[in-house]
Amino acid sequence: MPDSALLPVMEQFYTIQGEGFYTGQAAYFIRIAGCDVGCVWCDVKESWAADKHPLLSIDSLVENIVQHPAEVVVITGGEPAMYDLTNLTSAIKKTGKRTHIETSGVYELKGNWDWVCFSPKKFKTPHPDFPELADELKVIVFNKSDFEWAEKWASLVRPECRLYLQPEWDKREVMQPLIVEFVKQNPKWQVSLQTHKYLGVD
Repeated sequence: MPDSALLPVMEQFYTIQGEGFYTGQAAYFIRIAGCDVGCVWCDVKESWAADKHPLLSIDSLVENIVQHPAEVVVITGGEPAMYDLTNLTSAIKKTGKRTHIETSGVYELKGNWDWVCFSPKKFKTPHPDFPELADELKVIVFNKSDFEWAEKWASLVRPECRLYLQPEWDKREVMQPLIVEFVKQNPKWQVSLQTHKYLGVD
């Protein structure tokens, strides 16, 4: 989609990053609406339909961002890479803050990004350029076959890319022990947990 001064936004909020490399750090989140990946276990299915959420200007988003002291702004979804985010990221970086994105990687990535969290899903094939762009590979483990899926993508990302396995929340009691054992056998991987859910924060 073309770059625009208006983006469909489901929500924006100030909290801590609950997952991956930046776990525990303060961050301002913008959840952009619209997604056609269709993960059956998605916990924000209400973000899928872009037309059910208001169009907000980049200026208004930046006005909210600068009200908070965190140096990191995380763009998530939905699937934020559906949109050309060049103007949004340029505006954020002018404030001196870092731009992070969480994406399944199914579209060509556009924008000026400091950190790319690539979380490939089986439901829609990622864009072939994404492995080279990823700073962090985060694979959601829903069943045992996801370990093989994770290793496939780990073989394609850059050597310096951080590798994370994260249990799907509703299956965490079953999958967490399996992930721990897998990481013990394959120490290039790390465990990622949805710590914000354990802490009871957004």
